[in-house]
Order: sequence, then C-alpha cells, then structure tokens
Amino acid sequence: MKKTIFEEIGGTYIRYGDYFIPCLTLPEEEQRFIGVWGQRHLCYLKEYRRSVYLNLPTSGGLNDYLANIEEQAQKRFERIVEQMKQAQGITEQLKAENQMEWVARMNNIQACAREIVDKEMIYQ
Repeated sequence: MKKTIFEEIGGTYIRYGDYFIPCLTLPEEEQRFIGVWGQRHLCYLKEYRRSVYLNLPTSGGLNDYLANIEEQAQKRFERIVEQMKQAQGITEQLKAENQMEWVARMNNIQACAREIVDKEMIYQ
C-alpha cells in the first residue's frame, strides 16, 4: 500500500474502531509563569480575537506569548507606579508619618496604573 504524505514525513496513525487517526503532538515547550496580566489577555483573546487565540496553541507559542505579555505588563505597571509616586510626592517619610494616607494614595496610584496597563497592553 502506498504511503501517505504524513507517513513519509514520519507520522504515524492509531486505529480507533474502523478509522485510522493521526498521532499528533505539539512540541515540548518550556513552561513559563503566566500571572494575572497573562490570564486577562488570554480571556480577551478567547472572546475578541478568536483567530489569534486558535493559531497560538496550534503553533506551540501560546505559553511563550502570554509569558512575554505578563513580563512586559508587570514592568510597565511598576514603572508607572514609580513615576506617579514621584509626581505626587509620596515618600517613605509620608509612610512613617501617616500610614493611612500613604495606603490610600498608593491604592489610588495602583488602580490608575492597572487601568493604564489594561488599556495599553491587555485589552488591545
């Protein structure tokens, strides 16, 4: 019997009842950390960018893509928080003198920074 193109390049089949199903596996890739930013972007891709979401796992690059988004978003978030702290004059001295004021202002800064990163990187 003549070999199929799939068999010629080294593919194999499994018999399932009366059917032969190709044995397909994705290449092993290094698992990298995907945090909250990567998970948010993944949900966005699933809902609004379906074609991108379907292409990434089949090419074996989903984990790497989401890990890169995670790293970039986290760096951007930290940079924005530091810039806003300096612009608003929030220092360790304020933290020592009035802890509740410091916490309130830091929570406000972090919420603003989170919104900026979401708009610029996650939901684009």
